[in-house]
Amino acid sequence: MAFWIAGAAGLMIAYLLGSIPTGYLAGKLLGGIDIREHGSRSTGATNVLRTLGKWPALMVLVIDVLKGVAAIFVARWFCPWLTAELSSTPPSAPDLQVWGPWAVCLAGIAALLGHARSIWLNFNGGKSAATGLGVLLAMSWPVGLGAAVVFGIALALARIVSLSSMLAAVTAIILVCGFAHPWPYRLLVIAGGLYVILRHRANIQRLLAGTEPRLGQSRAETHAAEPASSPPGRA
Repeated sequence: MAFWIAGAAGLMIAYLLGSIPTGYLAGKLLGGIDIREHGSRSTGATNVLRTLGKWPALMVLVIDVLKGVAAIFVARWFCPWLTAELSSTPPSAPDLQVWGPWAVCLAGIAALLGHARSIWLNFNGGKSAATGLGVLLAMSWPVGLGAAVVFGIALALARIVSLSSMLAAVTAIILVCGFAHPWPYRLLVIAGGLYVILRHRANIQRLLAGTEPRLGQSRAETHAAEPASSPPGRA
């Protein structure tokens, strides 16, 4: 019973950590606006960058990454501690080795869902890329670092945040399957990576149409740069 209580508490805490609406709070506190009514209407760091500037965006990015790190901390240390406190027989090392990776997996998923479906924003939110990076770094730093490097290179070359995020998600999936990791870790990265890509489906449509804004460029500027359509009756 103690194990299940600790597990449920850990999942709830991980979800609530992920659901902290950092971008929304930055909009309200720093700009007096609802970030969901501006730009892409996302609460992520990219929309904060376009709407409020680089320093608020950097703050949002760092905090969103730390949310993912904190969720994994809860799974690895808080849940075993709470189980030991509630139970007369603390969990053994073999039990922790078996159930620990699954706790990390579920906590990571809970944090991603919390960021994308925040209880404080009527179950709306961002695309979970930054929080997912925090989960990766805390779970397996080589995988997280590899994804971060690919994100940075793609962003420097293409200057498109959505494309860079999706390439980083694909990289994380490849790395976690290529390295020796427990199956729960692999399931988490595969499910999380696919979820991040799915959350970018509107961006994929704009990428295919050539209308996805580049870094430092607003969506209005992108549309203004498009060639005008031919008048009716002309080829």
